[in-house]
Amino acid sequence: MVKRILGTGLALLVALGAGWVWGASGKSDIGRALQLAELRDGLLEGRSAVLDARLDLYSVNFGEASRHLEMARSALRAAEVRLNGLGRQEDATQLKIALTRIDEAQRMAGQLNQDANSRAADAASTINDVLGSAAKR
Repeated sequence: MVKRILGTGLALLVALGAGWVWGASGKSDIGRALQLAELRDGLLEGRSAVLDARLDLYSVNFGEASRHLEMARSALRAAEVRLNGLGRQEDATQLKIALTRIDEAQRMAGQLNQDANSRAADAASTINDVLGSAAKR
């Protein structure tokens, strides 16, 4: 009787362990896919805000352009943290360059300087490069 109870308990433990291993096996792939999707979302949000700022600069609406550049900066900083978390330092460095160009564009927009548009264009181009790199991985 005791052997039966121990055998049943052992079989139950083995089944429980096998189920846990089977369930956990796909989580790392799903987690990585989720991180990449969140990264891509942040990059797209940042690029969209930079492009909105460029439209505002073209329309000589410097206040809205500055607001859009600030939105881009916050989205791209979150993306930079995700890149560092994924161990993609090269892409994070590229994103820092884009953030520097956004800072320059915002400073120029504050001075009512139309050259801010070209800085924003450079930032959008750099973000596109990082997006392309993210798509390849």
